[in-house]
This record gives sequence, C-alpha cells and structure tokens, in this order.
Amino acid sequence: MSRIFDALQRSGIEQTGVEYPDTVAVATKVFGIPAAPRQEEAGELSLEDFPALEVSIEDNSRLVFLTQPEGLAAEKFRFLGVRMRQLQQTRPIKKVLVTSTIAEEGKSMVSANLAGVLARRKRHKVLLIEGDLRRPVLAKQFGLGKLEGITEWLRSETQSLTNIYHLKEPDFWLMPAGHAPTNPLELLQSARLSALIAQLATLFDWIIVDSPPLLPLADTTVWQRVTDGVLLVVREGATEKTSLERGLEILKKGDLFGVVLNGSSNGNHHNYYQRYAAAAKQLK
Repeated sequence: MSRIFDALQRSGIEQTGVEYPDTVAVATKVFGIPAAPRQEEAGELSLEDFPALEVSIEDNSRLVFLTQPEGLAAEKFRFLGVRMRQLQQTRPIKKVLVTSTIAEEGKSMVSANLAGVLARRKRHKVLLIEGDLRRPVLAKQFGLGKLEGITEWLRSETQSLTNIYHLKEPDFWLMPAGHAPTNPLELLQSARLSALIAQLATLFDWIIVDSPPLLPLADTTVWQRVTDGVLLVVREGATEKTSLERGLEILKKGDLFGVVLNGSSNGNHHNYYQRYAAAAKQLK
C-alpha cells in the first residue's frame, strides 16, 4: 500500500452546506421518540462498564497493526493516523466514515487498521462500528463469535448504550453489526441512529464507521448524515474509473477527507523500507 492521501493534502478546505447541530432534538419532537437521557440523568457511564473480549487473530490476517507492526503496511497506517490527528487539530473531526465505491476494495481492513493505530495514542478512546449490516466481516476478522450489535440496539427501545465490547489486545472498542436484518436501510434510517451516535460521541475521541460501498446501495448516504466526513478506499487494479466517478458524485462536496490507495504494486517503497529498517536496527 502506498501513494496514499492525495485528498488529505487538500483537507483544510472547509465543508460547505447547511449544518444541523440538533438533529436528535428535531427527530425527538417530530417522531415522538423519547430523548436520550443526559449523562447526569442516566448515571455516569464508564467505558469499563462494557464487557472485555480477547481477540483471536490468524497469522495471515490483514490486521497488520497487530500481525506485522514493523512492516511497511503498518507504517503506512500509522502515517494515516498521524494525518487524521493533524486534520482533527484544524477542524472538528471525531466520526470518520470509511467506504469504497464497490465491494472487495478493502474498506473493512482499512477501518480496522486505522482504529488500531489511533488507539495506540495514549488516552485516546476509539470505537470501531461495523456499519455494514449486509455483509459484516469485522467481528469475524477479530476471531469473535456471533455478538449482538447495532442491529439489536436499533430494534430495541433502550436508551442505554449496550452491545459495545472492549477488545483487549487492540485496546479499542467494537460495536459489531449483530445479526443481519431483513431491512437494513429502513433500520438505519430510524431516528435512533442519530441518537446513538450523539451518545457515543460523548464517550469516544474517535468513532470509525465501516460502511457499505457507495454503489449500488443507499446505506452509506445515511451514515454520511451522522459522521463528520469520509475516507474513500480505492484498490489498484480493481476500482474502475467510471465507478470512482459515480462514487465521488454521491459524496457531498467537502465531505471527503482523503483517498486511500489499497493493493499498490509499487515495490520500490517496500524495498526502501526494508533497507531503512535494517540500518536503523544496526544503529541501536
């Protein structure tokens, strides 16, 4: 993976369009949904209240921040994490949507590795949301069984935060998709999603959402409304120009944080990194 972040270099451009800072209150008033309790009303919620789980990662896993922390791919993700933190210093960013134009471009892999490198920062609390309710893969990648997740929460009437799990080794939190619903788009369009994200934003420094691809589904446009911006994953040799153009048309102007190029065939960077790392070890 290389040649990443062209769009991040232009990330200082302010988003355009109208902001709706109180969408939860509007939805509560219009649809008659009980408002989420304020923190002082619900009692002080601690992240330690969420159950902790051990992960089981295979050696050939693409979660390189765990399996190959000294490798070039992990270094690229650390650089991506640095750029996102720099971007956060210039504009209010906390909720990042990771998507692609079509399936099989690596968005879930990028989401998980980005969450992992952001969580390495001391005192940074990171939540990874498995927002692709149709084809969830993140829980499986971490070696976890079937867990209740966002699907069950959206179907319930509770206002308390549940179905969130602390993954010990990566040291971040995961809200899995849960059991696949028959009506994912209808479920996501519920006003409860806005209320959920608003609650979560009070607890976490970063919220990374792995969403479905932009084409041909409409699910991602729902996630766009409750996040701060988008990282778009493209895959060398797989993403077609026409698909990329159509995907960019769907994104709101100013919402794009950057573009991540996955599956690069350029070997020069890899060779340089290996030589550099070897030399650095000799100096120790």
